[in-house]
Amino acid sequence: MPDISAEEAERRKRAIFDKLSPRRRKYIDRVGYERWDPFEEPKDPIEIRRDKTKRTTQMLVREFLQALPAEGYSNAYGRGVMEMALGIVNNDERFIAMLDFARWYTDLLRAEGHEDH
Repeated sequence: MPDISAEEAERRKRAIFDKLSPRRRKYIDRVGYERWDPFEEPKDPIEIRRDKTKRTTQMLVREFLQALPAEGYSNAYGRGVMEMALGIVNNDERFIAMLDFARWYTDLLRAEGHEDH
């Protein structure tokens, strides 16, 4: 709020309060008129987390699942993809470890001449 006197701020606060519906006034009475700030700045929106590629969890999941063969996937498979994407975007060590292990195991299978699955 621009620089105004405490008296002017209180006058404006009272004017706003007086114009409120009885239901809204009841809420403010519960919070406490003195603690109520009608001039409070709005809160910032929740941060939308993104990975290093600037993709959200949803974007990663959608791109991955769309790249699968046309026959589709099970619900359990889709949940697993969602959990992994969420864990990686949140930099959760548990999921980073699973990713590292999957890479290592894939390399092991290839080195020994086995299929990936």
